[in-house]
Amino acid sequence: MPLLQDTTLGIDFGTSNSAVAVRQGRDAARMIPLEGGASTLPSALFFNAEEQRTHFGRDAVAQYLSGTEGRLMRSLKSLLGSALLQEKTAVHNTLVSYQDIIGLFLRRLADTAQAELGGLPARVVMGRPVHFVDDDPVRDRQAEEALRLAAAGAGFAEVSFQLEPIAAALDYEQRLAHEALVLVVDIGGGTSDFTVVRLGPDRAGQADRSRDVLATTGMHVGGTDFDRRLSLDLAMPLLGLRHRGPSGREVPSRVFFDLSTWHLIQWLYSPRALRDAENLRNDYADVRLHGRLMRVLHERWGHRLADTVERTKIAASSAPEAASTAMPLDWIEPGLGATLSPGGLAAGLGPLLEQVVACAQDCVAQAGLGTRGVEAIYLTGGSSALRPLRHALAAAFPATPQVEGDLFGGVAAGLAVSR
Repeated sequence: MPLLQDTTLGIDFGTSNSAVAVRQGRDAARMIPLEGGASTLPSALFFNAEEQRTHFGRDAVAQYLSGTEGRLMRSLKSLLGSALLQEKTAVHNTLVSYQDIIGLFLRRLADTAQAELGGLPARVVMGRPVHFVDDDPVRDRQAEEALRLAAAGAGFAEVSFQLEPIAAALDYEQRLAHEALVLVVDIGGGTSDFTVVRLGPDRAGQADRSRDVLATTGMHVGGTDFDRRLSLDLAMPLLGLRHRGPSGREVPSRVFFDLSTWHLIQWLYSPRALRDAENLRNDYADVRLHGRLMRVLHERWGHRLADTVERTKIAASSAPEAASTAMPLDWIEPGLGATLSPGGLAAGLGPLLEQVVACAQDCVAQAGLGTRGVEAIYLTGGSSALRPLRHALAAAFPATPQVEGDLFGGVAAGLAVSR
C-alpha cells in the first residue's frame, strides 16, 4: 500500500494514555478514534492466556479486571532508557523484549490509523518528553533511539520527534487570535514538561520557530509517581509497609515500592519474587498483613490495586473540601479499605508538587522572565487536571491565568501540525 503524501501523523505515545492525530494538506489536525469512539487509548496490553490473544487499551484493562487468566502490562514508556527495556519475557509462549512489546502497541496505533485513512502517512512525528531520563544525556538518546526502532518495527517509515510541551504549544496556537508569551505545563503519566514560547497567528506559518522557544525544562515526575506516593501512604501499610516485626525492625520495603510502581508490578509475579515475599513472613508480628500481601501477589492483583489508588486520587481531586473519598479494598479482605480527603491528597502529594512547580519556575527563569512575565499558563496532560497541582501553580504564579487545553489530545494534535 503506497504511503499517503502531504499527510502528517502525530503520535503521542504516553505513559498512561496514547493519542493519534492527522493533518492532511493544510487542513486542521483531527483526532483519530482509537477505541470505539474514544480518541485516546490507555497504554495497556493484556496477553490473554486462555485465548492466546492480545488486547489493548480499555479492553485490556477490562480483561484483567474480569479475572481472565493472563498478563496486564502498563506504563511501558517508563522503561525507555532503562536496562529493563531489553529484558525478555514470555508472551504467548514466545520470548520477546519489552521494546518489542512497545512496538506491538505502536503497531496497534498504526493499524488503526491505516484503517481510518486508507494508508499510512509518509511523515510521522512522535512526541517525546524533555527528558526520558533525568541528568543522563547518553541514556536519554538511547531511549529516543529505542522508540524510533519500535516505531520502525511497527511500520512507520519517516519518523521524527518533537518535544511534547512544544507540540502542546503549537496546538494552543491554532486557537490564538493575538500574540502571547505562554508557559506550557504538560503533566503526563511519567513526566512533567514545560516550555516558555511566543505564540500567535502571525507566527504559526513560519517554518523555523526556534527563536520563539525561550526555554524548555522537564523532569521524570508525573501521574504514576503521584499514584505511587498515595499507594505507599494509603494502601501499602495495610499489607505491611512500616510494620514492625518481632525483632522491632520494619518489614523490608522493596516489595511495597515495586507493588506501587505501575511498570514494575509484573516482575513481582515471578517464582523468585513470590518466594522472596513468602520469606518475609517471619518479619511480621501481625501475620494477617502478610497474608494480604501474598493474596495480592498470588492472585496477580497488583494492577487492580494500582488502578484503585488512581481512581481514588482522581475522585478526591474533584471532591468538596470537607468530603472524604472511600478507597474500597474489600476484594482483598472483607471490610478492608482507606479514605482520602482533598486535604490529604494535597498533603500527600505536596513534596512532589513542590518539585514540579520548581521545575516550572526554573523554565520561566531560564527564559529570562519573572513570575509575571508570562501571559498565560496552558495546561495539558491528564495529571494537570489535579486540583492540588493547579493550586500550587496559582500560588507560584498568582497573576497568571490558567487555560485548560485538550488534556489528552492536545499533544497529538500539535505533533500533527509540527513542521
